[in-house]
Amino acid sequence: MNKIRKVVDNDTYLHREAQYRRRFWSSILAIFILMEGLVLHSFISSYNLSKNNIKEMGEVNLAYESAKIENYLQKSLDVTWIISDTVWHMLQVGCTNQEVHEYLSQETNLWLEQVDNNYTGIYGYINGEYIDGSNWIPPEGYDPCSRDWYLAAIKGAGAPVMVSPYVDAQTGKMMISASQLLPDGKSVVSMDLTLNEIQNTIKNVHIADGAGYSYIIDSSGLVVAHYDDSENGKNYLDDLEISTIISRIQKLDRGSFSAEINHKKCSVFTNSVRDRWNTVVVVEDSKLFHAIRVRFLVTLLIFTGIFLVIVLLCYISYRSMIKHARREVVIRQNLHQLNKDMILALSHTVDAKDRYTSGHSYRVAKYAMEIARRLGKSEEEQEIIYTAGLLHDLGKIRVPDELINKADKLTEDEFELITIHTVSGYQILKDIYKDKQVAYAAKYHHERFDGKGYPNGLSGKNIPEIARIICVADSYDAMASNRSYRKVLPQEVVRSQIVEGRGSQFDPLVADIMLQMIDEDSDYKMKQPEALQSNILVIDDEEMNIMMVSHILKDENSYTIFGAQNYEEAEKIMQENHIDLILLDFLMPKIDGLEAIKMIQEKYTTPVIFMTSDKSFETISKSMEAGAVDYITKPFMPLSLKEIVRTVLIQM
Repeated sequence: MNKIRKVVDNDTYLHREAQYRRRFWSSILAIFILMEGLVLHSFISSYNLSKNNIKEMGEVNLAYESAKIENYLQKSLDVTWIISDTVWHMLQVGCTNQEVHEYLSQETNLWLEQVDNNYTGIYGYINGEYIDGSNWIPPEGYDPCSRDWYLAAIKGAGAPVMVSPYVDAQTGKMMISASQLLPDGKSVVSMDLTLNEIQNTIKNVHIADGAGYSYIIDSSGLVVAHYDDSENGKNYLDDLEISTIISRIQKLDRGSFSAEINHKKCSVFTNSVRDRWNTVVVVEDSKLFHAIRVRFLVTLLIFTGIFLVIVLLCYISYRSMIKHARREVVIRQNLHQLNKDMILALSHTVDAKDRYTSGHSYRVAKYAMEIARRLGKSEEEQEIIYTAGLLHDLGKIRVPDELINKADKLTEDEFELITIHTVSGYQILKDIYKDKQVAYAAKYHHERFDGKGYPNGLSGKNIPEIARIICVADSYDAMASNRSYRKVLPQEVVRSQIVEGRGSQFDPLVADIMLQMIDEDSDYKMKQPEALQSNILVIDDEEMNIMMVSHILKDENSYTIFGAQNYEEAEKIMQENHIDLILLDFLMPKIDGLEAIKMIQEKYTTPVIFMTSDKSFETISKSMEAGAVDYITKPFMPLSLKEIVRTVLIQM
């Protein structure tokens, strides 16, 4: 027997082990796939970041090359300025045009042979005569004053200027001139410069290991220099496909953007040169990002292997941590909900003691939270103030009901008994919340700003801020609610009382916010709602029970009682009238209470209270599980019936 039992146990163990193994590996696979996706997402983000870094590096490199080109062009302007200044000095000391010609010839040879052979000639229009340092003889009819170099100098008004590039008719090379107007306002010195150096520079401008091509265009779309010499001198604005890209380049000034060129996705880098030219580099994306794609693919594969090992090693502890965290979250949520339910229950308990000010604590909490919001308090601070508003009168549970609801003026002893609710509330709340603010609100909300309040006679900012806020909200609702000795006060009276108490009873800042809220409430909605007529339907097959309920509730002027002895009659009444509450007999012929409440809930949201003579706990449990908000046992206890009906209607 023992041997057979061991075999059975072993088979069971092996079966469970296989079952656990399947669950284990299926879970591992699911986690692996999920985390692989997360890793992939992370790498894609890194990949995009690397792309951006490459583009930023490309922009920096292009800016560096553009600066070199700009410095080269600036040198020609500086040379023009030096030579112009020298020529003007020669004229000032009386030198002839012949002497000026000799100087320009000397400088031309110097720059061409010893400094930079890109400087092809220095010339000018001096004292009404064209002088050329390279001894070029202009053709007959040549008018220097109509040439671009002369007109640009005139426009420059004495500052060295760069003339728009042009193609030399004899050499086919791109040329540029730098000119400057002399102080006499007529004479001009100019220098010609081939763009060979810039052409060589632009051929060496690369991004991402030599990928792509580069060029320079001016503001008119003319290609000043190009990686491909054959493109020099073309105007890209004349090409419909390229002109769109050129427009974007000129608008961007510097930076990069993506574009489709010749049906390929490309990155276009640009940087301005002297605000008139743009250096441009165009690179196909497939070449620009090829290296990082390969690198990231290899890295991704390595991390996948490493991560798989980590998942296998950490799986058990991970599951344990997840279970613990979930359990902790559920417990925390349950505690938070329990705390909220307890606060509301305490608030309803206090409000139930005063039959005239239904919902007072809720309204005070609502007004106080709005004041806090307008004061710029955080959501957490607003929630604390809201809780304080709900519980500020908690100490009234120590005050007799007949005293709270007394219609006549209170005696000194009675008023003193009323005032203890602040201290009682504090004593109840001080050990419930770590944050003492809620307890302070209960104790000090009847202190006055001028120090004439109770229980401690605090004044000004010595009164905790939360109590100063509750004080204004509480006083406002006291005036905007029914009392045992009066009805709701008119809004203008309430406002005048707040104004009168500003600085004496109330903190001026809080009072001002309350006045702002009053002024915005043009329809006077911030007050205790008028008592609404409640329609109550009593469904019982015995007419005597219907009459008994009507008799018990007859003193409540806001109740209208309807009676029905079966469900058919009840259905007709519900179709013809809005019913606020249903008192339903648990045991009725034909359709019993459980079936009836189910039919009611399918069509209506009206709360249902069961009436039953069955006092077993099982029956009570069934009624609550069916959705009843409460139950009443027969024969009725009048006070219990009144309280249950009143409470349910209030909570609606």
